[in-house]
Amino acid sequence: MLAPADLSRTVILGNGGSGKSWLAERLAEQLSSRAIDLDLVHWLPGGFNDRRDPDEARAAVRQLAMEDRWIIEGVYGWLAREALPRASALILLDIPDDECVANVQSRGLRRGGDEAAHNALVEWLREYRTRTNSNGFQAHMDLHSGFAGGKVILRSRADLAAQVTAAAA
Repeated sequence: MLAPADLSRTVILGNGGSGKSWLAERLAEQLSSRAIDLDLVHWLPGGFNDRRDPDEARAAVRQLAMEDRWIIEGVYGWLAREALPRASALILLDIPDDECVANVQSRGLRRGGDEAAHNALVEWLREYRTRTNSNGFQAHMDLHSGFAGGKVILRSRADLAAQVTAAAA
């Protein structure tokens, strides 16, 4: 693993439960930056039931990306793409799907979600490698491959911890 040199404006992509939020929060703390969760852009306030208008969500990400320093994380490739022109680094989390599912199951319900929504999320996580939209593994790999700035793929919790340690150095 080789950490990108400039993490001042970093996009983190990966499956749900892969550690995107954990990594973003720690990098933001290390870099005196802001962690931005794309769930909060994609969904309207109050949970995971109502999506924001896609054009409004894209515009919001572009606006956030105009800031000097940020760590933007999420599974939404179509939204992350809006920040990439200003990004200095792209980190792709390629954590085994079973580990992602276990992480989501252990953290339980979040942000006003109910048991049915949680169960649907777990099933959605299991489809990450076969999903053909911008929220799937192949789309994330394509964004990573096409990104000209600093980039890295992290494949384990140890890699995530090492990325945080490298940012602190």
